[in-house]
Amino acid sequence: MEEQKIVQRNLALQREWYGEPLGDRVRRLVVAYRISQAQLADVLGISAPMLSQVMSGRRAKIGNPSVLARLVMLERRALARDVIAGDREAIQRALDEVRNSRPTVARGELPINEGNHADIVAQVLGQAASFDELIEAAELIEGRLPKLARVLRDAARD
Repeated sequence: MEEQKIVQRNLALQREWYGEPLGDRVRRLVVAYRISQAQLADVLGISAPMLSQVMSGRRAKIGNPSVLARLVMLERRALARDVIAGDREAIQRALDEVRNSRPTVARGELPINEGNHADIVAQVLGQAASFDELIEAAELIEGRLPKLARVLRDAARD
């Protein structure tokens, strides 16, 4: 019975710290990337038993900021059109990039400094609007906001 109270407390802490239980976030990644929990643990850089403990609530937090950063990176990359479509090469490329990353997390912050975010924005925009809508929006703002217009055009190409 005592273990059940600890698990409930840990799950409540995860909701507070991470917005929801880590098990929910991890399960979505396993489904999105079509991999096992053990494979996901390898990509994140933690042991499979540690990942299992975090998912079940037997452990409250991910103590290594780089591991948490990789989890967030995977969540962002899961929004890519080719990953959503199940393209095996795109999935493997995303997993390899995250596995090989050395993310930096400044004290007290998380977004992760992982490079150019325009690619991620373009992928999300490409899912949200049609080719014609993206091109029309780019043309409307080209004179005042050329960098944003370029992102819209990139999204239309994807």
